[in-house]
Amino acid sequence: MKECNVIAIDLAKDIFQACIMNTHGKIIFNQEFTRKKLITWLPQQAVSLVAMESCGGSSYWARFALSLGHEVMVIPPRQVKPFRTGQKTDSNDAIAIAVASQAANIKPARYLNVEQQGLQSIDKMREMLDKQKLQISNQIRGLLLEFGIVIAKTASSFKSRIPEILEDAENELSIPLRESLTQMWILYAQIEENVEQFDRQLKQLAQQDDSCQRLMKLEGVGPITAVRLKLQLGHKEHFQNGRQASACIGLTPKQYSSGGKTKLGSISKISCDQSLRSALFMGAWSVVTKLKKRPAKTQKEHWLKTLILRRGVNCASIALANKTVRTAYALLKHGTDYEPIPIAMN
Repeated sequence: MKECNVIAIDLAKDIFQACIMNTHGKIIFNQEFTRKKLITWLPQQAVSLVAMESCGGSSYWARFALSLGHEVMVIPPRQVKPFRTGQKTDSNDAIAIAVASQAANIKPARYLNVEQQGLQSIDKMREMLDKQKLQISNQIRGLLLEFGIVIAKTASSFKSRIPEILEDAENELSIPLRESLTQMWILYAQIEENVEQFDRQLKQLAQQDDSCQRLMKLEGVGPITAVRLKLQLGHKEHFQNGRQASACIGLTPKQYSSGGKTKLGSISKISCDQSLRSALFMGAWSVVTKLKKRPAKTQKEHWLKTLILRRGVNCASIALANKTVRTAYALLKHGTDYEPIPIAMN
C-alpha cells in the first residue's frame, strides 16, 4: 500500500466524527459531520485509507469509500479500545481508530457487499422469529406448570398438547386465561409459518448458489449453515488459512502460553458469529450421534469414531465442526468439491 493519509471515521446514526492523520502520524483534522455533510465531504478528499470500527452501517460506509477510490480498513471495536487515551469522546475515538489502523498486529474485520448483506439480513430476520417462537413456547409452558400441567420439552409435544389443554374443560384454566392462551397459540402458529417461509427462501437461495451447493456436501451442513458459512468465509483473502477461520468462529481452544510452554483450555465463549458456531455444533452433533450406531464408511468417519471413544460425543462434535470450517475454507478458496475418502475394502 502506498503511503497516504488516514481518514478515521467514528460511525454513528446522525453525527459522525472524522479525523485525518498524515503519513507522519500527526493529526491534522478532527471535526464532526452530519450524515449529509459527510457524504459530500468524503469525495472531496485525496485518496486515503478510510478506517472505521466494525458496527452497524460499517459495510455501507466501506462500500461508499471504495466507490470513491479510497482504501478501506474495518477494525473490531475491541482492538481499537486500547489505543484510546483520555476520556471517551467522539474526538478521542476517531483518533484511536486512526492510530489503530497503523498498528502492525491489527486484524481487520470483514465488510459485506450488497448481495451478502441482503442474504445476512434475511438470515437475521429468520433467526429473530425463531427466537420469538421459542420465547412464546417457554412462557406458555411456565404458565401452565403453575396449574400442574406439564408439557414435554420437544416442539412436537408442545404443538400436540396445547390444543388438547385448551379443549379440556376439567382442568383449572379459567375462561379469560383460555382466551389469552388461545391468542398466544395463534401467534405461535403464525410465527412458525413465517419461519418456515424464511427456511424455504434460504433453501431456494442456497440451491441457486454454487458455493452453497458445494458446502452442503459437508457432513452436518444444511442450507442455513451453508449460507452462514458463505457469508463468514466469502472473503477468501480475509483469512490466511482455515485455522484462522475456525478460531474466528470460536471453534478452537483458548491458549495460555508463557515461557515456551503451551497450555490449551476450552473453546472461547467469545465468537464473532455465535449463530454459525451453534449451527455447526448442532449439525456435527447430529452426525456424531448417528455415527455411533453404524460402522465408519470413510476415513473421516473412522477418525471421528476413534475420537468419540476417546473424548466423548461433545468433544467429537466440536472437533468435527472445526474440521468442517477448515474444509469449507479450502473448498471456497480453491473452488473444489468435497470428496470424502472411502475406507479401503480388504
